[in-house]
Amino acid sequence: MLRFEGRRILVTGGGSGIGQATVLRLLSEGGHVVAADVSEAGLEDTKSAAGPRAGQLITLRIDVADEESVRQGLAQAVAALGGLDILVNAAGILRASHTEQTSLDQFEAVLRVNLVGTFLVIRESIPHLRAGNAPAVVNFSSTSAAFAHPYMAAYAASKGGIQAMTHALASEYAKDGIRFTAVQPGSISSGMTDGSGQSKQSQGPGLPADADFDLMGKLIPALGAGFAGPETVAGVVAMLASDDGRFITGTEIRIDGGTHF
Repeated sequence: MLRFEGRRILVTGGGSGIGQATVLRLLSEGGHVVAADVSEAGLEDTKSAAGPRAGQLITLRIDVADEESVRQGLAQAVAALGGLDILVNAAGILRASHTEQTSLDQFEAVLRVNLVGTFLVIRESIPHLRAGNAPAVVNFSSTSAAFAHPYMAAYAASKGGIQAMTHALASEYAKDGIRFTAVQPGSISSGMTDGSGQSKQSQGPGLPADADFDLMGKLIPALGAGFAGPETVAGVVAMLASDDGRFITGTEIRIDGGTHF
């Protein structure tokens, strides 16, 4: 199934975790993809994982928290692709800590990457998406945007902002034919959740050493033991970005194995 044949796609956070899985899924369906990330090592890993599809892939270092990096990176991505049809904003960081021990710098760093970074990439992309073919944007919210996740106040605030912004943008740009949706991953194993990712914009340090695991127990998926792999989310992103999702905009899809009923 080549739903993305001839489609021009930018994926941020493409150096590890769900972002990398999304890049590989879109490549497998024929897309021409620019994978952007702050980590060059992560991008090299993505390129290696692309295998025979590597000829459809361009890697590009972009720091989504830096306005000039986004501006220059978007220009390079669009020039390399010859336009832009699909944007996936997967770049993000997770920093878990007790709120009273969280500094303002730490709180703002999470918002800067997750929320402001998503805004900056979208803002620079809109003129190109407006001229694109069946343009679509898929943003990354989280189950933390709507359900209590202890020790993650900054992360939850950033993801709630992304979710609200997705609704606003869908309404604002409906007349231009640009669809905006969001995914809400939860209980997904990735560099962000287990700290193994190479990308600074797709990983986290885990829970505080003295975390109350009774509070965390509700985050165990209902559909069997353990967490799902990042490819689980990538499949939903692919549906939303493709023509199969043509009648979906201004909403989000929760992908959490029934963690939150």
